[in-house]
Amino acid sequence: MTGSIQVLGVQGLPLIQAGDDVAALVCERLPVMDGDILCIASTIYSKAKGYTKSLAAITPTERAVRLGKLNGEDPRFVQAVLDASTDIIMEHPFILSELSFGHIGVRAGVDQSNIEDGMVIFLPPEPMEAAEDVRKRIKEISGKDVGVIITDTCGRSFRRGQTGNAIGWSGMTAIRDFRGDTDLFGHVLKITEEAVVDEIAGFSNFVMGESDNGVPAVIFRNCPAWTGHDNLYFSGEEDITRRVLKKEWS
Repeated sequence: MTGSIQVLGVQGLPLIQAGDDVAALVCERLPVMDGDILCIASTIYSKAKGYTKSLAAITPTERAVRLGKLNGEDPRFVQAVLDASTDIIMEHPFILSELSFGHIGVRAGVDQSNIEDGMVIFLPPEPMEAAEDVRKRIKEISGKDVGVIITDTCGRSFRRGQTGNAIGWSGMTAIRDFRGDTDLFGHVLKITEEAVVDEIAGFSNFVMGESDNGVPAVIFRNCPAWTGHDNLYFSGEEDITRRVLKKEWS
């Protein structure tokens, strides 16, 4: 690293509509540089791609009606959550579910904030492809090679409060792998794997804010490079928390 890391919120982005070119809108407002890492809130990517739906167009199933009563939620919203899920891990006091790309989140990441009344936003169905899509488009526009992280706000087990998480990334590995390195005392590190994309996503969420800040994209400049792998999600056998919850609710 040759200097301090800069964190730049992309100011002045309009309310995103279906069909908008998010990459172009970012590049118009803040020129990117080679090596930058651009974090984009999943909500604006999903709105641009039309991953939204009117509650009025959703007909709830019996299960959605039952879970709506159990959790005090609109059964149409619950049906949207069920439709976005590939596996329900927990039903109450909220739905915790897995999505097709491996992410596990509350209500499948389906959101009713930062969108018109009566509408819901879904997470991008293929967030890794979404990140690559934005990255390629920025290369076309600017000629610059940047990394891209698609972020979503998630709660955490055992701790209060939400943080930003990476759900898709391109131009970097998710994990910085320290296994085999030595610490300050010469001890060989055996298990240390740092989820760098989540750390960057978390700080970007701090800059974005959660209400009416209007900063859904953040650029990180002069981050040091790292090496590792992309196995961010535990497999079913590795995920102890999931196995316990599934046993409780099965």
